[in-house]
Amino acid sequence: MRKYVVIESATVKDALVAINNITHDGELLIVVNSDQQMVGSLTDGDIRRGLIAGAELTDPVSKIMHRDFKFIKEEEYDVAHLKSFRDRRIMFIPILDDQRHVVDVVNLQKFKSMLPIDAVLMAGGKGERLRPLTEKTPKPLLEVGGKCIIDHNVDRLISYGVQHINVTVNYLGEQLEEHFATPRSGVQVRTFREPKFLGTIGSIKFVDTFYNDNILVMNSDLFTNIDYEDFFLHFQMHDAEMSVAAIPYNISIELGILDLDGRNIKGLVEKPKYNYYANAGIYLIKKRALTEIPENTFFHATHLVEKLITQGKKVIRYPLNGTWIDIGTPQEFERAKELVKHLK
Repeated sequence: MRKYVVIESATVKDALVAINNITHDGELLIVVNSDQQMVGSLTDGDIRRGLIAGAELTDPVSKIMHRDFKFIKEEEYDVAHLKSFRDRRIMFIPILDDQRHVVDVVNLQKFKSMLPIDAVLMAGGKGERLRPLTEKTPKPLLEVGGKCIIDHNVDRLISYGVQHINVTVNYLGEQLEEHFATPRSGVQVRTFREPKFLGTIGSIKFVDTFYNDNILVMNSDLFTNIDYEDFFLHFQMHDAEMSVAAIPYNISIELGILDLDGRNIKGLVEKPKYNYYANAGIYLIKKRALTEIPENTFFHATHLVEKLITQGKKVIRYPLNGTWIDIGTPQEFERAKELVKHLK
């Protein structure tokens, strides 16, 4: 954070040097006074306009800084606020305490958002339908577009500011453990072994620490461009215990369908259409709900859905629009290779 900060008595030349050093991160400096309180902001455009207006390189930056700067108060800092700034194309956001000291800086040029969630990617399956490709390589490490399937998902989570990412492993788990031995884009992905196959969500009990109150759980072999920020805000808005990302699934039957009452025909339904939502294998869950998952027991996400509903807890669905492929067959694997060129 210090690289973005300059004292108001610093010279314009000092500011130019500082901006030059952060060009890859953004082009805005935070100007503070001797008490480290933010008093202005400064971009290369402000400096350019100042010099044109007659400022000298030796002048203090206080002479040309922007005093009507945008910021978020620490107590008001949340995902919705960040989204509102990004929607107004304000991409560099200081977070200030009530004394206007800088406590954080969010750069939305580097991240789409900063989601306060932990993520768990399930990567323990055998990928039997993709054999022989998965005989010596776990399915999450198969490459699509020059990148492992699981890395597409990890990198997308990191792009939304997710800092705590966990992967549960089983089949050929040592390869995944080695794959994530070093940090990825500054994030240390942690791996956890399940002692036996425990279903789509049973292995989450082996993750030893969660840092946030909301947990995103997903299959690691998905290929999707889901908007995780929208998913989170939808979950937050409905104050649910669990949200299931779901894809539209439409069935159209060309034949006439008999509407029966026992043996009696009540009527004929011509070419009926049925609209459903299918489970996409991506979930947001309150951390407290994880206590409902039994220890060391084969347990699917659908089991948790049923358990929470039985307890009267709120479980909702999130409509996932866009790209989604569950890479389970050779045909889906080839389709993902084509779609990766267009995935954003």
